[in-house]
This record gives sequence, structure tokens and C-alpha cells, in this order.
Amino acid sequence: MEEMSFEQCMARLEEITRMLEKGDVPLEKSLEYFEEGTALARKCRALLDSAEQKVKLLVRNPDGTLGVTDFDGHDGD
Repeated sequence: MEEMSFEQCMARLEEITRMLEKGDVPLEKSLEYFEEGTALARKCRALLDSAEQKVKLLVRNPDGTLGVTDFDGHDGD
């Protein structure tokens, strides 16, 4: 799971969710899927947090404050 990308984690999490929602998985297997799903959710959260920190660094102004930039590249003033 360590080498999985965010997209791969989300796809696997969606797959697990579908299997569990069907309701025909034995209890023991359901617990295994649940455990895997919670680990995947934690990994997705960590990857999102990391991406958010990178974005904040990229939009930081020279004075250390966070800048807001429009999609056209101009300041949001």
C-alpha cells in the first residue's frame, strides 16, 4: 500500500465499499476489508494533507502570508 498513488488508493477504497455494500461478504472477510479500507482512508488523508502543504508553500507571499491567486494567474484583489 505504501507505493500506491492517491488515485489507486481511492479506486481500491471504492472497490471495497462496493463489496461491503453488497452485503454478501462473510463477517471475517468484511472485517478484513474494513481494516484495509480504514488504512486506505488514512493514507488518502495523509496524501491530501501533504498536497495541501505543498500548495500552501507554492502560494506563500514573500512576507510569509498566504496569497490568493485567480485561475488566470492574477492576484485576487
